[in-house]
Amino acid sequence: MRLALTILASLVALPIGSARADDDCFIPMADWMPREAVAAMAAELGWTVRRIKIDDGCYEIIGTDAEGRQMEATVNPATLEVMKIEADDDDRDNGAHHKGRREDR
Repeated sequence: MRLALTILASLVALPIGSARADDDCFIPMADWMPREAVAAMAAELGWTVRRIKIDDGCYEIIGTDAEGRQMEATVNPATLEVMKIEADDDDRDNGAHHKGRREDR
């Protein structure tokens, strides 16, 4: 019975852990674009950057978007693809509305 409960607890916890991993970036530091490239990408999108930090292995941009709303964006450090955007007065949860990928490396 104890073994069955241990296995059941492990299976229940597994989906929670894997769902969280979707927001993480597992990119070797050698493959990261420099912060200057992140800032340039943000400027191209019309964003004003207040801070660029690293969170869960991804770049996180904190600032304002082109419409002047406070925002936070999660960016893949190797491709500069915008993975997630959180903006005031907006429920967007992905980068589909912004072309966050930089083709010229």
